[in-house]
Amino acid sequence: VIIDLGDGILYDSHPEISVRNAWTPEKLRSELVKMRKLGLEPIPKLNFATTHGFWLGKYARMVSSEPYYDVCRDLIREVIDLFDTPRFFHLGMDEETAAHQANRNYAVIRQNDLWWGDLYFYISEVEKKGVRPWVWSDFAWHKPDVFFRKMPKSVLQSNWYYGSNFNVKTLTDQQKPYVQLYNDLEKYGYDQVPTGSNHSVPENFELTVDYCKKVIDPSRLSGFMTAPWRPTLAPCLDRHKEAIVQVANAMKKFKS
Repeated sequence: VIIDLGDGILYDSHPEISVRNAWTPEKLRSELVKMRKLGLEPIPKLNFATTHGFWLGKYARMVSSEPYYDVCRDLIREVIDLFDTPRFFHLGMDEETAAHQANRNYAVIRQNDLWWGDLYFYISEVEKKGVRPWVWSDFAWHKPDVFFRKMPKSVLQSNWYYGSNFNVKTLTDQQKPYVQLYNDLEKYGYDQVPTGSNHSVPENFELTVDYCKKVIDPSRLSGFMTAPWRPTLAPCLDRHKEAIVQVANAMKKFKS
């Protein structure tokens, strides 16, 4: 279970970023114990992409500065300790483009060596604690040559696509890179956790599993992830239940 913590934890290192009624570290630890007793493995996620970095509060306007690096370092270390050194740490890093922030009053977009330098910083802080970093892979949709030259093989990759057409020959030019990237990540030897969703169409997750089983070597297929992209609130509960059923159905097919 990937838990996007954001500002929902009253961090010891930086309580100033937390929202009202955020869980204490003790509360989080107790819930992680419950999860593990149920046979679930909790994995932390802090999305450091600027498009999704509002959870950092005032530090979201200090990106790539020394105070910002200090805060990110502190949070990564604290979260890894809270999760008792998890196998993975999801760093996000998706959708950091001008288009994704076009309607905002304050936009922050890192590019070129600055984006890569900050990514390497996050990766280094995670690896120092003996944890494997994990990111979204959509940077490669736009600049595949740079991505495959600079992305370390040690970083677990999650490409994502939420449509129902997986035929790269009939996809539009805009959509084709989304599906093709599963093939390209395999070609270049990256470990993958392909991501589907019922965000757009209910059949996507099973189709994602069917397609990726064919194009990714089992030794590099670390699993699959679903992301309903709905709040964990009562009005959205049915959508989350649907996602769980879709995963169960895909698991049956995957094992057969």
